[in-house]
Amino acid sequence: MSVGLVYAIAGAAIAATFAGIGSAYGVQVAGQSAAGVAAEKPELFGKLLVLQALPGTQGIYGFLTAVLIMVQIGVLGGGAVDLTIEQGFSYLLAGCPIGIVGLFSGIYQGRTAAAAIQMTGKDPEASAKGITMTALVETYAILALLVSILLIYGV
Repeated sequence: MSVGLVYAIAGAAIAATFAGIGSAYGVQVAGQSAAGVAAEKPELFGKLLVLQALPGTQGIYGFLTAVLIMVQIGVLGGGAVDLTIEQGFSYLLAGCPIGIVGLFSGIYQGRTAAAAIQMTGKDPEASAKGITMTALVETYAILALLVSILLIYGV
């Protein structure tokens, strides 16, 4: 296995791992809040579930980026290609935008979702506003995903 290939695999791991950690934390924070509200108002479960699920998307973006890198380097769907150190490092860097932004975006989106869940508990009609507030945080994860994809295909 070449050093370039190891770097590329590390890029895939960074994308999936850090974005996944952010999502896991965000969903957990929102879930704690949702559990408290659902204990008092179980009829709001559907609205709460949507808000809790939103921070999970960063993990999906990180996973998608990791899969794209693995396909490009031949780890999935064929034999791994022999990459130069520079090519491998490029893939490593391509995994960083979604990995890093996904980590922080997932955490902050979870906190925003928790606040939106509390708002929904007090006023169930406000859940759409809470979804909008929570989705705004995700904008930056989407931008990071696009940068990672552009970097992957630019290598």
